[in-house]
Amino acid sequence: MPANPARKERRGEARLPAALAVLAAIALYALLPETLLVVPRFVIPGLGLLLLVALVVVNPRRLTRQTRLSRVASLGLVALIGLANTVALVLLLRALLASEVQDGRALLTAALQVWLTNVIVFGLAFWELDRGGPVARTQKPREQLNPADFRFAQDEDHDTVHEVAVGSSKLADWVPALHDYLYVSLTNSSAFSPTDTMPLTGRAKLLMGLESSSALIVSVLVISRGVGILQ
Repeated sequence: MPANPARKERRGEARLPAALAVLAAIALYALLPETLLVVPRFVIPGLGLLLLVALVVVNPRRLTRQTRLSRVASLGLVALIGLANTVALVLLLRALLASEVQDGRALLTAALQVWLTNVIVFGLAFWELDRGGPVARTQKPREQLNPADFRFAQDEDHDTVHEVAVGSSKLADWVPALHDYLYVSLTNSSAFSPTDTMPLTGRAKLLMGLESSSALIVSVLVISRGVGILQ
């Protein structure tokens, strides 16, 4: 399909939603109990904020510019939060499996924090990786985009009824934004499988598999241990 001539004039995706998502993930991590942290409380949030500030300097309002360094920084920011939350998840599972749970209600609250952070982190990861990332999706002609990691409903709605087809990728030049990837992450963590958006590449399937597996484990353990803790 030829590139949409208007694509070169498109505004990039707004910076604010991504910045708020990162800040929410950092805040959720910073509020975890001490038992789920392996470094001083504000080390990971501090590093995350430094990377976020650097990225905001490059694209303060709209995501229209990308350098090799900014690309590494944006992927590194997601990896940093994801790794920290994975460690917290492992420590949480160990605490929930302990024969005597100390401060059970705090652990159940922490489980919700870890789950929510997971949803945000995987949503950000999907957003950063699919078709080359948020800058590429709006600024490059479609024929220059990387192969898609995800197939959204809009990618195949062009031959349906008019009021649906007008919003499709082919006819309206629609591209997914952060909220679309957060929705994919949320449904994957809730249903433990893809819903209306399908993973196409190996890395997308691996990430979705890791997310749904960790969500399932947390859910099973929280339900099973929660009954005893709250009694």
